[in-house]
Amino acid sequence: MPESSSAAGPGHITAGAPASVTPFPGTGTDAAAGTGGGRATAAPASGTGPTSLQTLRALDSGPRGLLEAEAEVRLGRTGENVLPARRPVPWPRRFLRSLRDPFTSVLLCLGLVSALVSAWGTACVILTLVAVSCLLRSAEEHRADRSTAALRELVATTATVVRRASDDAPPLEREVPVADLVPGDVIRLRPGDLVPADVQLLRTDGLTVHQSALTGESAPVAKQALDIPDPALSGAGPFAQPQWCFQGSSVTSGSGTAVIVATGGETRFAAAQGGRAEQRGASAFDRSVQGISWTLIRFMLLTPPLVLMANAALRGRGLETLPFAVAVAVGLTPEMLPVIVTTTLARGAARLARTSGVIVKRLPALHDLGAVDVLCLDKTGTLTEDRPVVAGATDGADRPDPDVLRWAAVSALWTLQLAELPAADALDEAVLDAADECGPSAAGEVDPDAYEGVAVLPFDPVRRVATAVVRRPGRLGVHTLVTKGAVEAVLDRCAMDPDERDRLRALADRKAGTGLRLLAVARADRAARTGAYTPADERGLTFLGLVALRDVPAPSAADALGVLARRGVSVKVLTGDHPGTAARVCADLGLRPEGRPGPDDVVTAELVDSLSDAELVRVADRATVFARCTPEHKARIVSALRAGGHTTGYLGDGVNDLPALHAADVGICPRNAVDVAREAADVVLAEKDLTAIDRAVLAGRRSSGNIATYLRITLSSNLGNVIAMLTAGLLLPFLPMLPAQVLVQNLCFDAAQLAFAFDRPAASVLRRPTVLRPRDFLRFITGFGLLNAAADLATFGVLALALHNAAGDGEAAFHAGWFTENLLTQALVMILLRTGRSAAERRAGGPLRAAAGGLAAVGVALPLTPLGPLLGMSALPPLYYLLLGSVLGLYAIGLTAARRRYERRHLARGAGSHTQ
Repeated sequence: MPESSSAAGPGHITAGAPASVTPFPGTGTDAAAGTGGGRATAAPASGTGPTSLQTLRALDSGPRGLLEAEAEVRLGRTGENVLPARRPVPWPRRFLRSLRDPFTSVLLCLGLVSALVSAWGTACVILTLVAVSCLLRSAEEHRADRSTAALRELVATTATVVRRASDDAPPLEREVPVADLVPGDVIRLRPGDLVPADVQLLRTDGLTVHQSALTGESAPVAKQALDIPDPALSGAGPFAQPQWCFQGSSVTSGSGTAVIVATGGETRFAAAQGGRAEQRGASAFDRSVQGISWTLIRFMLLTPPLVLMANAALRGRGLETLPFAVAVAVGLTPEMLPVIVTTTLARGAARLARTSGVIVKRLPALHDLGAVDVLCLDKTGTLTEDRPVVAGATDGADRPDPDVLRWAAVSALWTLQLAELPAADALDEAVLDAADECGPSAAGEVDPDAYEGVAVLPFDPVRRVATAVVRRPGRLGVHTLVTKGAVEAVLDRCAMDPDERDRLRALADRKAGTGLRLLAVARADRAARTGAYTPADERGLTFLGLVALRDVPAPSAADALGVLARRGVSVKVLTGDHPGTAARVCADLGLRPEGRPGPDDVVTAELVDSLSDAELVRVADRATVFARCTPEHKARIVSALRAGGHTTGYLGDGVNDLPALHAADVGICPRNAVDVAREAADVVLAEKDLTAIDRAVLAGRRSSGNIATYLRITLSSNLGNVIAMLTAGLLLPFLPMLPAQVLVQNLCFDAAQLAFAFDRPAASVLRRPTVLRPRDFLRFITGFGLLNAAADLATFGVLALALHNAAGDGEAAFHAGWFTENLLTQALVMILLRTGRSAAERRAGGPLRAAAGGLAAVGVALPLTPLGPLLGMSALPPLYYLLLGSVLGLYAIGLTAARRRYERRHLARGAGSHTQ
């Protein structure tokens, strides 16, 4: 069979290809037609599909692999083997994507309307702010993408591929980046490898894979090459067929050789990942900002028509007031919001990356971290060290028996050596460590080092046992089979009566119910032979006893859980382990009440399956531990928590965590997570550690607290100014402020408000999750906005009194007086309404205090400078400043009293959460 490039071109079926070969389902590529010159795929749509020989012919490849030159040609034609989500986003698209924020879109529309009514200054300012916000967001997301790419390079994913330099050269194995793989490449699969593409197996040796990211199966699945179609598999889906492995799977045990049939966006995993990404709902940040934005949008859409109609009805003014109406709408708008949000989140993300090695891939995810009140995670490697320890070994009567542990060590030692595993299983390591500490038996009968290995039958998920065949020097003609594994599987292989088997099962159930993992151990002596041992020899064994193991809590887990609890973050454990095992670890860490697990404490996957979505919302809110969970169970539980009003974070590092990472408000993974988990996560930690999550949560709360403070202060002040401006527009025979004056005032406000991005929020902000609730904001800005409007209207009286006998232009003096008062009241609001309930906390706002001082200075000085007359303002008499000081003093007293009253009510209403 030729193995070099044919006239048909790479990726096409050769002339002799069988007609039974069908394209990979969902790719839209018909290999038989040879269209597109692209990817030829050969996975089945139904039935058993083509044999390995037919697939190799279809892909113009062979068992010895592709030529290096041919692989380069195919790579240029098919493109890199990367998921679509990993392709770099061009700068223009990233910039335009930033405009999807509703408030940024509204500002853009206001800028265009301002340009249409010839308010060029206002239009330029607004459009500049929009551009700056989009540039900042695009730059920060680009930085996060580069950091993620650097992480990907640190743990670069490679594959072992078989290729040849020329037709006559022997095939050589070498490591190549996964991105360089092409259809037709022959690869080797070994334990721990991620399956780098969709492949058909050519040869296997005890191969099992996890394909939970695609199917939700929690247990590994046995795979094998099929030289001829198996009629029993006719009609089965591709995942049920043993000869196919798919990208996103991981090799659990065994080894294999396979040919790649689909790469990149043509794989099953790419389609599944894209579908899950589309199902992800709006995050907490999206919901909060959209709710506040649409509330403001309604106000802004109503303001210009109201101004025009009122001036037309009461003052007979026409379209000449349109620029003023647009200026009023802009005055209500917190036009710095996109810039403040982006700058605040970008600074927080940069600080996290610099100080903690935490990468925030999606800027709004930093706010979501601050709002998280439920953190879901698996216990292994987070709450526990990623290694068990032996808690004891007992015989069939539940009496301590060290020889049971020693026999288990014999099996573990020779399984590791003869099976040529890359590393010992964690349970085997624990058994060997405990046996070393235990030492040899007194009689010397059971000494692992005294035995010689003969053969091994490695563990696989179907048999659920591992067997080592050993012999002891001096005992000629006898081989000893030592079997260990799952209790049920070992007991089924032992020679005993049914009553004894039931008794031992009940004993094992009681032990497992206390949170212990169990390995059953059995042995049998057989006559020595030279033939191969098979699973059929694992019969008629003598039961020896049980080895109990327990998980070791991580040293920092208990303290970290306590810190998270004090910060208002509840932790829920979603694990595939036995309920007793999960409950014991959580009890050791103080994560659940002591005593027997109850229905509201440990929930099994079977119960989850029996609940409706509404029932699961109630159960998920109460329960702490969810056991026997598959990937789909985890995603459903996270979705139920979100449906119950919680902001959820999910910490995971494996392909089985992918659905839950997508379902959570913010997906979190450590830097050593599998590649697909890092791609799906919003936040990448330097290590899988709850302490790192606490630091990320604090950074999120700092950013969210600054954003919330900005919104509260700005919106209340803006609303008061708009109410006063509308009232003055109806009472005065002239416009209360000229559009140019409104523009300069807004510029001064905007410059001062940038300090919110650099403020250090009070400690009270860090104690509870920070959630931006539109209804709470509306109540706050309405109350304090009316108070601000009252101060503005009082200023009208002050101006009338101060200017009653004053000579000069009364209109210009009125404009100057109100301009000064607006900036001074804004400065007062920035200081007195800053987040923080104690005087010490409020005094800590250095950047805000400096910005407020500068704003007040501009408000007093600008009308007195040569720029004042150019803006239509004139100097004011000294009496005005004296009377204004009295008004501002009364306003400060009223503002302080109102803030204290609000804080008392807020504390009483929000004892369970910190809402802004």
